Amino acid sequence: MRPAAIDTRVLLTTPVLLPQTETLQSYLAALSVTDIESIMHVSNKLAASTQQLLQAWTHDAAQQRPAVDSFLGDIYSGLQVADWSQSDRAYAQQHMRILSGLYGILRPLDGIYPYRFEMGYKTPGFITPNLYQYWGDSIALTLPHRELIVDLSAVEYGKVVTKYIDARYLVTPRFLTISPKTGEPTFVVVHAKIARGAFAGWMIRHKIERIDQLRLFCEIGYAYDEALSTTSAPVFVCQEFGGLGLSVRLT
Repeated sequence: MRPAAIDTRVLLTTPVLLPQTETLQSYLAALSVTDIESIMHVSNKLAASTQQLLQAWTHDAAQQRPAVDSFLGDIYSGLQVADWSQSDRAYAQQHMRILSGLYGILRPLDGIYPYRFEMGYKTPGFITPNLYQYWGDSIALTLPHRELIVDLSAVEYGKVVTKYIDARYLVTPRFLTISPKTGEPTFVVVHAKIARGAFAGWMIRHKIERIDQLRLFCEIGYAYDEALSTTSAPVFVCQEFGGLGLSVRLT
């Protein structure tokens, strides 16, 4: 049974780094279609639609949605936000953070306007040549510095934060799939992306707050592998991946 429909239009919060977002947005709104083609390595058609999206950007709450309901892709399909209860959403607001090229860092219920701009893009003509320099340590400073942080982000995004975090408080789970050819645990990109989302969703639904609880994750076919794990890098292996069909891809 699925939970009752959630009205995602209410109780939007404000991104904590909004002033920096507005500075970056002013730069993005001035980009030409040719600029966008070059920076994002996309077709002219997609660059043109992206330009329209960037120029229409607004922080008017009436035109925004909660961040957690806005993103598409493998990680977010694994997260399965549509199945969250109101209690799950409230817990996620307190404990989960989403890294963003445009917004820096977001709480799940922060209001955002649709955009396309990834953390790894360069920013020619801007005050810094890339977003890593632009955000610097400002994202990391919004996070607790003496509490456990479970990093489920893509490397492209995670490195804007992890170099500023004390390694004693950082845990980075790994997800492997048994290869039908070799019988050995193997890294499969799409599986790992969906698994990271599923792991985050599991932590939220079960209110996981202790490091020893992480090994209990056993969804979409995964199980903790003690032999391959360390305290800071627990490894989960699936014999038969159970997340197929969850993936949602951008077009």
